[in-house]
Amino acid sequence: MTRPNTKRYALTIEFDGTPFQGLQRQAHGPSVQQSIEEALARVTGEEAVLHSAGRTDTGVHALAMRSHVDLAKPMDPFRLSEALNAHLRPDPIAITHCEVVPVDWHARFSCTGRAYVYRILNRRAPLTLAKHRVWQVVPDLDAEAMHRAAQSLVGRHDFTTFRSVQCQAKDPFKTLDRLDVETVQTEFGREIRVHAEARSFLHHQVRSMVGCLKLVGQGSWAEARLGQALLARDRAELGLNAPPQGLYFVSANYPETGEEHL
Repeated sequence: MTRPNTKRYALTIEFDGTPFQGLQRQAHGPSVQQSIEEALARVTGEEAVLHSAGRTDTGVHALAMRSHVDLAKPMDPFRLSEALNAHLRPDPIAITHCEVVPVDWHARFSCTGRAYVYRILNRRAPLTLAKHRVWQVVPDLDAEAMHRAAQSLVGRHDFTTFRSVQCQAKDPFKTLDRLDVETVQTEFGREIRVHAEARSFLHHQVRSMVGCLKLVGQGSWAEARLGQALLARDRAELGLNAPPQGLYFVSANYPETGEEHL
């Protein structure tokens, strides 16, 4: 419930998830939410609660997470973002944008779509600059086969196979709007990117889909097996859950503003 005489501030947040136990507060380690709330307390003297469009696991990154806080102390949005960035150092978190929004706007419940990208670096040499930023896979992957197989998951389905046993969603049904696989040549080498978009995702859904796509790309799975795993509706049929470090929250959609990008 919104407190009277408060303003709601929407934040766009970029962070490196490597040192955190995820975005949300955790009893067993540091979180992005904890760092931002502590910075807010130092800046405003208030115990504000950060609400976000999505959740991220340990080691998962964000390019443009959308969040909001309610503050009784009025502040210019630019000055608030500057003050927060100063107090967040040296944590790898940056407020890239801040604005006042209506009090009925909610970072999570007003969100109509979320986008993620998963980065696979296809090279043999050890990682240096890209360490903790990608999933390194040494054998060459067939990105075209991965893309073709991925299309069997697009649409509304029971994603039980690709759902963590710890998932708290009420049911396993989700509508996947996009699952595209592309190859990009970067300064680090050949990178395969998996783009996933949906209104919302199950816990570990993106990582589970990517893990199985990797099996298709290396030839361990036939393309048709991905669809078969989906139809099995059985977590035991999951071939592989991709590690967290290659996953990035990219953007969140809202009806009044359209898609929010980096």
